[in-house]
Amino acid sequence: MTTDATTDAVRDWKHWHEQRTETVSAPYGPLSLTGTHWLADYPDGSLPGIPGRWTEAGDELVLTAEVGDGLTLDGQLFNGEARLGADPGPVAAARVGHGDRRLIVLRREGLWAVRDFDPESATRRAFRGIEATEYDARWVVPGLFTPYAADSTVDGVRTIKVANADGVERGLGLGGELTFSLAGKEHTLQVSVEGDGSLWAVFGDATGGVSSYRFRFLRPAAPDDEGRTAVDFNRALLPPCAFADHFICPFPPPGNTLDAEIAAGERNLIDS
Repeated sequence: MTTDATTDAVRDWKHWHEQRTETVSAPYGPLSLTGTHWLADYPDGSLPGIPGRWTEAGDELVLTAEVGDGLTLDGQLFNGEARLGADPGPVAAARVGHGDRRLIVLRREGLWAVRDFDPESATRRAFRGIEATEYDARWVVPGLFTPYAADSTVDGVRTIKVANADGVERGLGLGGELTFSLAGKEHTLQVSVEGDGSLWAVFGDATGGVSSYRFRFLRPAAPDDEGRTAVDFNRALLPPCAFADHFICPFPPPGNTLDAEIAAGERNLIDS
C-alpha cells in the first residue's frame, strides 16, 4: 500500500532528479569542461587553446595578456598583467573569460591549474540525460556516524592518499565512519565532513562498471547529536568525471567498495 509519506518521497526524488539534470546540463555545468591544464606541465606559461601567458608566483597565479588575446578580466577586455587567486566559484562568475568560455583558476595541494569551461562543448551538445533508478524506499536506511578519535586526526580530519581519475594520487580528507545495514548485513563507509556538517562518501559497489558507473558519490545529511542520519542510496550521484574526462575525481578509499549491489540512484549517462 502506498502511503502519503511514500508519495511525498517519490515526488521529492523526481524533483531532485529534474534539478540534477538541469544543473549538469547548464551552460557552465560539468558537461562544459573541456580541459584541466596544470601549470607544472607547461613551464613556458602557454596553455593548450588558451590565450595569454599563465605562470606561478608562490601564492598567486600571474596572467599576462594583450588586447589581441581577447581575454576578459572581471567582464572587461584585459591587457597587461594580473595576479589571481583560486576562483571560489561558481563557474559563471569566473574572473577570466574568453568569449563565452570561462577560465577557472584552480589550486590543489599547492599546484595551480586552469580549467576551461565552454558552453559549446561536444559533451554538452551530446547530452541526453542521466539514467537513474526510480525511487524505492528500501534504499533508505538509518545510519550512524562515528567521528575518528581526535588523536588520530589533525583538526578532526584524517588524510589518506587515494588514486584520482587522472591516475595521480592525492590526499582525501576523512572525518569518520558511517555504519548502516542493507538486507540484514552491516556495512561501513569512510566519509568526509563538509563545512555545513553534512557527509560525503566516495563509494563503489557490485554494480560498478556493470550496470552503474564505476563509482559514485553519496551525500547524507548532517548527523544529529547522537550521530544518526539517513543513508539514502536513491540519491547516489554520478561523480563529475562521469560527465567530462577532465575532472580529477577521487576513487573510493580502502573499504569503500561494497560487496552489495546498489541498484539505486544515478547509474550512468544516457547514450545518445
